[in-house]
Amino acid sequence: MEIEFLGTGAGSPGKFRNVTSTALRLLDERNSVWLFDVGEATQHQILRTTLKPRKIDKIFITHLHGDHIFGLPGLLSSRSFQGGNAPLTIYGPKGIRDFVEVSLRVSETKLSYKIHYQELTNDGLIFEDPKFRVYAQHLDHRIECFGYRIVEKDHPGELQVEKLRAAQIPSGPVYGQLKAGQTVTLPDGRTVNGQDFLGPAQKGRVVAILGDTRQTQNASRLTQDADVLVHESTFAKGESKLARSYYHSTNIQAAELAKRTHVKMLLLNHISARYTGKMAVELQQQAREIFKNTRVVKDFDLVTIPFQKMIPEDAK
Repeated sequence: MEIEFLGTGAGSPGKFRNVTSTALRLLDERNSVWLFDVGEATQHQILRTTLKPRKIDKIFITHLHGDHIFGLPGLLSSRSFQGGNAPLTIYGPKGIRDFVEVSLRVSETKLSYKIHYQELTNDGLIFEDPKFRVYAQHLDHRIECFGYRIVEKDHPGELQVEKLRAAQIPSGPVYGQLKAGQTVTLPDGRTVNGQDFLGPAQKGRVVAILGDTRQTQNASRLTQDADVLVHESTFAKGESKLARSYYHSTNIQAAELAKRTHVKMLLLNHISARYTGKMAVELQQQAREIFKNTRVVKDFDLVTIPFQKMIPEDAK
């Protein structure tokens, strides 16, 4: 599981930061890529990465401001020409379907795949499959805006082969059944429970990706105990009143949220064009005074999300 930043700027494209788009790379987990927002020229940014548009099967839109959606029609169109024939689902506030369908209709664009739309109205679970759950919560922005919490389900514990051998359980298809936690009757008549031969489960990872927002209680619900939090940092220390008037957050507010909700890593994006070079470094340093594991990300940064080390019960 990796996060790749395709655009980390706020408002309009700059020389060094494109507008917002974030890719959650789930190639090992489910052979797919999920995009969070698709700012203008996102498909151009993808050309400078190893991402394949045909692998994108879900797009989550936080809100309908142009710097978060103007790249969507072009990306959807190009996906057709790049082997993307599988269906794609777009999640987002009410209006996202109209935006896409009008853009495609007036440009007479024909897609080679089906788009499914899930326009969000209520908070809560919006997607689940055998490996992941995704939750959405309203944030506090000038227009309707959502944040997303992606929860990887726990991985089953490793099969303890040495323990099986010590119990004189012969190898073969039975190992696969025990690995699945099933109860199996052996040829010698013994009944064994696979759960007795599994190590501790590996806890799944949690990623929170927020849209533009003032500070709100829903942000805490999305970020609690997350392994990674992607949070906007449109304003700097000392600009909280300005941030509130524009329905945004400061780097300090993001760091305080990360500390309060026990996040493991804070990645700051949606950086104003006012903050370049040393000023961007200062944004990071200010936030680190509150929450040490903070990073101001740049376009094309690739961040691996590791599993947390499991501590055996007898070692606690």
